[in-house]
Amino acid sequence: MTVRPNLLQRIALDVNRSYVREQAASHPLTQLFWECTLRCNMRCRHCGSDCTVSAVHPDMPFADFEKVLLRVREAYDPHKILIILSGGEPLMRADLADCGRRIRALGFPWGLVSNGLLMSDQKADELLKAGMRTATVSLDGLEEDHNWMRGVPGAFSHASAAIRKLSGAGIPFDVVTCVNRRNFPRLEEIKEYLISLGLKQWRIFTVFPVGRAATDPELQLSNAQYRELMDFIVRTRKEKRIHLSYGCEGFLGGYEGRVRDHLFSCQAGLTIASVRIDGAISGCTSIRSHWDQGNIYKDDFVDVWENRFADFRSRGRFRTDACADCEYWKWCQGNGMHLRDEHGKLILCNLERLK
Repeated sequence: MTVRPNLLQRIALDVNRSYVREQAASHPLTQLFWECTLRCNMRCRHCGSDCTVSAVHPDMPFADFEKVLLRVREAYDPHKILIILSGGEPLMRADLADCGRRIRALGFPWGLVSNGLLMSDQKADELLKAGMRTATVSLDGLEEDHNWMRGVPGAFSHASAAIRKLSGAGIPFDVVTCVNRRNFPRLEEIKEYLISLGLKQWRIFTVFPVGRAATDPELQLSNAQYRELMDFIVRTRKEKRIHLSYGCEGFLGGYEGRVRDHLFSCQAGLTIASVRIDGAISGCTSIRSHWDQGNIYKDDFVDVWENRFADFRSRGRFRTDACADCEYWKWCQGNGMHLRDEHGKLILCNLERLK
């Protein structure tokens, strides 16, 4: 049976609901993802790549993205908007540090998401000198499990070295772990290993059935395992030895306020936007191309941000099928936009996994 929110949680969720409505109305841009490359040096089993844009698509010239930043800077305070470089693997770009320096020169803080394979001490120092303010590295288990997931021998040792280096760099830094059936039994061991590397911030997510993951049963937790995972996060947060949080996949009923530092809301299109490799303007980079709102090569980014994203900011048309009579709709609003297919149909309901 689904864990239901208690009275205090319901009060908090109602307050959060009002706050999210205000965000939808004012939509203050706080994070802008730049998919700067589709090139990658790994063969991840859980890759959620859209696959509608060829992986051989050339890297976007920084000058093209710079035009977006110049326009954004005209309309908003750049110091309040974090630019996040993503891919593919951003470190595949030889000019990444130069891109970072130029982003910083325009007044924007910036960070990146990396698999860590190319994050040598020298590269990390170069990026930090270029103004990198935050970073995320992926580690999907201990050595055998991580290398299995990433498809590259030695991936674990490189990621571990990157974590050890960045954990002491003095910037906000976290590790993300994709929990699946293979690494699930070793969560306690993974936790202890990350603590031994000096990590302070750990984030966990689970695979949603898109891309390669859609046809790989080894990646999907059972409902019982999913609930055990929530309990593991609650326990770990109470221990306070490492700060653990769950990703933004969806509304979690009675676990809201217990496994994350915030209550659920999908911030795509409310405070988060992205520019993908082909110039498409959307919410976060996990959202399929069917929900693109424009393109930097033909549209003004600020105009798109201010005047489009209607489906992101008002979810009423998604209240169908399983969502139609759901008592949690007012707080959930139909889950994250990345869990909607091209027709708006819900791919995955987290509450169903908690039954």
